[in-house]
Amino acid sequence: MTQPRTGARDLAVPANPESVFTYGAPQLKLGSGASAEVGADLARLGARRVLVVTDAGVAATGAPHRVADGLRAAGVEAVVYDGVRVEPTDESMLAAVAFATDGGPWDAFVAVGGGSSIDTAKAVDLLTTNPGDLFDYLNPPVGRGLAPSVPLKPLVAVPTTTGTGAESTTVCVLDVLSLHVKTGISHPALRPTLAVVDPDLTLTQPAMVTACSGMDILCHALESLTARQYTSFERKTADARVPYCGANPVSQMWAEKALSLLAGSFRQAVADGGDRTAREAMALAATFAGLGFGNAGVHLPHADAYPIAGRVRDYRPAGYPQDAPIVPHGMSVVLTAPAAFAFTFEADPRRHLDAARVLAVGVSRVPDVEDGPGLLPAVLAQLMRDVGMPSGLAEVGYTAADVPDLVDGATKQQRLLATAPLVVTEEDLAAIFTASLEPRA
Repeated sequence: MTQPRTGARDLAVPANPESVFTYGAPQLKLGSGASAEVGADLARLGARRVLVVTDAGVAATGAPHRVADGLRAAGVEAVVYDGVRVEPTDESMLAAVAFATDGGPWDAFVAVGGGSSIDTAKAVDLLTTNPGDLFDYLNPPVGRGLAPSVPLKPLVAVPTTTGTGAESTTVCVLDVLSLHVKTGISHPALRPTLAVVDPDLTLTQPAMVTACSGMDILCHALESLTARQYTSFERKTADARVPYCGANPVSQMWAEKALSLLAGSFRQAVADGGDRTAREAMALAATFAGLGFGNAGVHLPHADAYPIAGRVRDYRPAGYPQDAPIVPHGMSVVLTAPAAFAFTFEADPRRHLDAARVLAVGVSRVPDVEDGPGLLPAVLAQLMRDVGMPSGLAEVGYTAADVPDLVDGATKQQRLLATAPLVVTEEDLAAIFTASLEPRA
């Protein structure tokens, strides 16, 4: 067990420490060809009319329409909505809600796509069963953080990317355009009823999409592994428990396994998208990381990522739609990860060092860095280079002049910062963003 520490960044010792952690997960079906069974699965749940939610790029692969055909073959009426925006916004989610409202009612929803499609389907399910203002449900301080009062309809999540873990989680993430900030909705009711993970659907991912998705897996696992322990929170009452309860033995098991799978498959999946063995390992890693962070929570890199993605000016990466600037979620998360984990090292050196040694198996060159706060950042920086990530925030358009604005956006992510293993000040955030502008050695 990690020994107690004392220092200015230490979390306050709770007067009545938590002794209970919670764990939740969807039903899971995983394997080649699993997506062909969605129709039978929903027919068994009694669904007769279903909306399939996807984006135009995924729709072009034919996967959503094959799922819809499977639904129809099982006697379930299916309508496909392909208007999801990659990296969804409040406007794009409300457009999907309007489509669903006009065409409803629906017995269930199926999301086929990456985290954008799955998160949009969560919002559609929420706002068609609990009509109201989107801001009623957004996390504070951006929104009111209200809980749904009516049960949601069944949601089946069929991921076509290996990264977000959205098929496992209670979180829906979006950009609020008017505020230039990324935020989300978090409630257990948003967790999909069934996750159908079919590695065959990921074979069409472009290399950069695979790289960004893999970086999301990586940070999900690392952040949940290094999150503050559930016992460091004040004890909650039964009706006040939240999905992100802090690192716990179950979440840490999933995170550790996700890292080991990723280390052996990530670079190969980016280099050769048709490598089925690598794709299957990445699909497992994404799901396992989602099962971990969906209960423990994530912290600094994700809090930093929201303003990085929300304030993008003109960056357009290969493999993504070119009609609008975008910093993909996994990319925005990993850009500050090396500096963030250098900062959190003192909270639990052993976990940081163990994670670095696992990940070093998968990088092209093990960094020549002594054990210490620099090891995990060096391994991450090398892995980023190996899979073609930008070298730093400057490469996606940010300068030192943007740091105060980025800090302001990150401080709005209190739900995430509360899961960090150390007290995080605005000065700390500024130092992390500044250190992330240029590539690490």
